[in-house]
Formats: sequence, C-alpha cells, structure tokens
Amino acid sequence: MVEFKFPDIGEGISEGILTKWMVKAGDNIKEGESLCEVETDKVTTELPSPATGLVNSLKGEEGDTIYVGDVIVKIDTGDHAEEESKNRTTSESNEKKLEKVEEEENAGVVGALEVSDEVMGASQEARGEKAVKGQSKKVLATPVARQMAYDLGIAIGTIKGTGPLGRVMKADIKVAHERKQQNGPLESQPKKSSMEPKEAQGQLSDKEERIKLSMLRKTIGKRMTESFYTAPHALCIDEVDVTDLVAYREEMKNHFVEEKEIKITYLPFMIKAVMLALKDYPRFNAQLDEENQMLILKKYYNIGIAVDTPEGLTVPVIKDVDQKGLMSLMEESVRLSQSAKDKSLKLNQLKGSTFTITNLGSLGVKSGMPIINYPEVAIIGIGQIEQKPVVVDNEVVIRWMMPLSLSFDHRVLDGGDVGRFLNQFKKYIKDIKGLLLR
Repeated sequence: MVEFKFPDIGEGISEGILTKWMVKAGDNIKEGESLCEVETDKVTTELPSPATGLVNSLKGEEGDTIYVGDVIVKIDTGDHAEEESKNRTTSESNEKKLEKVEEEENAGVVGALEVSDEVMGASQEARGEKAVKGQSKKVLATPVARQMAYDLGIAIGTIKGTGPLGRVMKADIKVAHERKQQNGPLESQPKKSSMEPKEAQGQLSDKEERIKLSMLRKTIGKRMTESFYTAPHALCIDEVDVTDLVAYREEMKNHFVEEKEIKITYLPFMIKAVMLALKDYPRFNAQLDEENQMLILKKYYNIGIAVDTPEGLTVPVIKDVDQKGLMSLMEESVRLSQSAKDKSLKLNQLKGSTFTITNLGSLGVKSGMPIINYPEVAIIGIGQIEQKPVVVDNEVVIRWMMPLSLSFDHRVLDGGDVGRFLNQFKKYIKDIKGLLLR
C-alpha cells in the first residue's frame, strides 16, 4: 500500500485547498495520472499519482485545507509494486533535498511558514529532536542558519534570533550549539508574532462583517511586512517624455490586432528599457547576502511583472529578457498576465525574478510607493501616461508624460545611484527607434 502525501512543491508553500478529486475509491490509476487538484496561494495545480494501482481510499473532502505531509490518497499497488514505488520515492526525495539545499543557499532569506503540528513533529523526530510544546511555528531564518541547524540537530524554533525581526542568523545557531554541548539551556523561544491570528473579541454589530483572509492575502501580508521591515525603503519620483512611444503605439496598434491578434501595450517597452538600464547599472539587478554581508550581482535578467488579480497581487516572471525581442516580450507578458488572473500559472513562472515592474498606470494611478519584491533591491512603478504642458526649446508644448516611482533598498543603493539609473532608463524609453533595434 502506497500512502501519497501532499508534497512540498516549493516556493515556501506549506498548505493548500483540495479543490477537486479526479479519482474515487476503487478506480484504477496509472503512475503520472492526476489524482486531485489543489489550490495554493500561488497556483492551482494537479497532483500526479506516484504509482500504478488501485485507489484504496481518499483522505479529505473537496474544500478541505491540507498541509505538506498529510496523507491524501492510499493506493494499493501489490507487494512488488509497493517496494519499487518506495525505492523510487526515497530516491526522488533525496534528490529533492539536495536540490532544495542548493536552491536555498542562493535564494536569500527564507520567510516564515506555518506548518501543521503533525509535519513539525514528524520533521523533528526524523532529526532526533524533541518537539517543544507550544513553540511558535513561525520562524524567520537565513538559509545558511536553517541548514546549519538541520546538520547540528537543533530545533530552529527554539532559537531566539538576533537578526532583523528576530531572524535567526548563523551566529545564533553557533551559540545554541555551544550551549547544547555544555548542556546549558537554550534561549527562550521568540515572542509570538504580531501576524499570528488572535481570538475574535466582542460581538459584531449588524454593520460589520468578518471575512476570512485567503491564503494569498496572508502570504502577501507576510512578504510585504518582511520586505518593508527588512529593507530600509527610500523612494524617488520622476517623469519621462514618452510622446514618441505613444505615437508609435497609435501607428501600430491596428496592425498588431489584425496581423498578430494581440493588443500592443506599453509594458514590453518598459521591460526592455529596464533591462538595458540594469545592464548599465548592475547593482540594481542584485541581492544582498545578509549573512556574509556581500552583494550578489545577477548576470541574468528575469523581470517580474506585478499583476492585479481578483484574489490579490501576483508577480509572474519573464525569464532571460535580454535574449528576447519586443514581440516576444509582448506575447509573453500578455500570456502571463492572463494566466495570473486565471490562476493557472506554473510555479516556475512565479520565481527567479531579479527586478520587478509594477504598472500603476493600468489602474489609472499616477504614482505611489511600491514595496520592494524582497530579496530584490529595487522596484519601479509606471504611472498613468497623460498629456501635460512642458517647456521644449523655450516653448510651452503639450507632451505625453509618464510618471515613475522607484523604491530602493537604501542598504545597497543611494540617491545618486537611483538618479543615474532613472536617467538611463529615460534615455532608452525616449529613443523608440533605438529600442526597436535592440
């Protein structure tokens, strides 16, 4: 008998909603065929069967919340098939662990996760740890600290972090290990986060309504809080003359609809201009290694595009922008935006961004203060394009102007850096002919 557990599908996802069963007890199933559909805070995905056999039982109803490690299906495979499946699962699990460690070492700070008691307990038992009664399940820690705690057999939830927001650092694990060797007590557990849910107090009036936060909403809240309180944000506001760009779009929009069956937007031009400016100023395409106090410059250009969806903010990623033309960027941005609204994005379309663009203008907004998509070091907001009187060659003329709002991590970048970056971006976006040739 094979017990299929809700797997760790990456990107910090620890729970999901079982939205649809695709099999029922008694069905025959082949390895790789879909068992069920699960909705997470990022994607809706189908989970494939790990083995061929007979569906023995289903654990859970449609609409239930399931957690990583929960058994959701039992499959009767027969003795030989079961042994083969276990061997394969063990092998794949070991490979995934190695991949996960490698990925986390290059992925910046790991955010807080809520993990079920069963998963937490099982994980601690596997490491030879004793679960601490009532300990917080929310732990902020660097990837290096997490791996060191794992290697030393230390329950990271028992460590009081000395980093920002109580983040557990490498030095904290070293101190805990030394005390453990000396049979000394560990630091007291961290205080409960203000983000933890509290008991509802008082009765609601008939003019109030209590709405449960979705997984996506909770995740947005956690990540925005981590970003805002980890990276000291500073904001620079500017504007750029895009009259030539507006004229080009007007000239070509019918052609794109008729020939390409696609609506031409300004976003691909912004993506291209941002990428070129990032090449000129690589510190904006970077990540701060807080543990080792080093700046990691990225030599690849993956641009996140913030998309407003009915459920909340989602940031799909266009990979390798420097290797794509404007038409390719146009098609991909439209496709990803629609997939985000349909909630049909794949996980690999949601990770790996090195810089993010948020299009405030699509909502009719001129400017705002975008929150950095941490652990990136900057984000640019594109405002609503509108006609304004400006002075050109000592004459007042009407031009199409686009507001810009750039938030940056002041630990990495200064005002002078931002001014130079924005001026370079403006140079590229104003030169539409040059942009088309790049």
